[in-house]
Amino acid sequence: MKYRFLFLVLLCSIGYAQSPVQEKEPPSHIKTILFSGNEKTHFPIIRLNEPFTLRFDDLNADEAIYRYQITHYNADWQPSSLLKSEYLRGMDDQYIYPSSNSNTTLQPYSHYSIDFPSEHLRILLTGNYLLSVIDQSGNLIFSRKFVVYSPSVGVEVNIKRSRDMRFFDTKQVVQFTIKGQALQIQNPKESVKVTVLQNYRWDTAIHHLKPQYTMGGELIYRYDEQAAFDGGNEFLYFENKDIRTPSSGVYRVEQTESFHHYLFTSISRANRVYTYNPDINGNFIVATIHGENPHDNADYTWVHFSLEGLPEFWSKSVYVYGKFSNYQLSDAYKLSYDESAGVFHGKVLLKQGFYNYNFAVKSADRVDFNGIGGNFQQTENDYTVIVYYRAPGTLYDQAIGVGGASSVNITR
Repeated sequence: MKYRFLFLVLLCSIGYAQSPVQEKEPPSHIKTILFSGNEKTHFPIIRLNEPFTLRFDDLNADEAIYRYQITHYNADWQPSSLLKSEYLRGMDDQYIYPSSNSNTTLQPYSHYSIDFPSEHLRILLTGNYLLSVIDQSGNLIFSRKFVVYSPSVGVEVNIKRSRDMRFFDTKQVVQFTIKGQALQIQNPKESVKVTVLQNYRWDTAIHHLKPQYTMGGELIYRYDEQAAFDGGNEFLYFENKDIRTPSSGVYRVEQTESFHHYLFTSISRANRVYTYNPDINGNFIVATIHGENPHDNADYTWVHFSLEGLPEFWSKSVYVYGKFSNYQLSDAYKLSYDESAGVFHGKVLLKQGFYNYNFAVKSADRVDFNGIGGNFQQTENDYTVIVYYRAPGTLYDQAIGVGGASSVNITR
């Protein structure tokens, strides 16, 4: 027992010296990672014992066999001190076999799907988790975060306009109340942690907020600047369920060795008035009219993105992004400036469906997600508050509640 205690103390000290774990992006032959719970958000925040599913395609189409591993993390995405046997029932180092192969598509691929819980594995504890997919040589192929929670507390969320007049027209402030009378939370300023997400994005998450007031067992958070997000703008979109015919957002289709879909040239919306445009907050949906099962009947097509080449962006790096890129600004999503045409242009290989996208600008010292699309407090965004609790005498952060709200209902 003494040695186990010393081991845990050492593990904790090492863990907190590390940077928070980040998701690993896949190589170019792994595409269309779908990771969802019951609400199909492509980011599973699920109740304990509820099902969730991971899907992805391998364009090598060689029916390779992969394995998965699941690891528990604390609220700050540092490794927890728990042993696997404490948070998993069964073994997680299981194989992932192809569930199907592509059918009637120009681009061959193997499709993989695995459901949780399974006969081999069940998650026992709430908290943050990382699911890692590994190849037969032991190389990490990609990883994705997810959260398992138990609704031990209620979370009431409201979206407000900023009280700071500098940001009154651009910021959305998340205020919330944790209703935890039944849990008897002790020392909430130290034992309770929260994470606030906009559109399920971890790259822009807000952490480290402490309750400002306690009233009758309720923890009240009424921050302004510290809990403010840029409103941004509604995402642009295209739809290519019919791979042979131009449709929403697509003006031309070509077929060579593969399909090419050319999108209408986008313009900068930064200096224009806000216009409501329904979107799915950066998400994407795989779909096709050329078969009953989009997971193995949908084809892949080169989608050509085009953006007006304003001079202020010539010396900067311009990217297209959305959930399809996991909001990452990597070389695969970088646009190049075509001086003769006066536009930024780039192409991305995507599976048929309905996609949201936007553009970002990267300079030497910062990334601007709103410099092209604009930034407005009227923009519709989804917000999620995750509540964690470190109970006295325990070694990990429980996820004890989740609440959400849409900025459609923003108030002053």
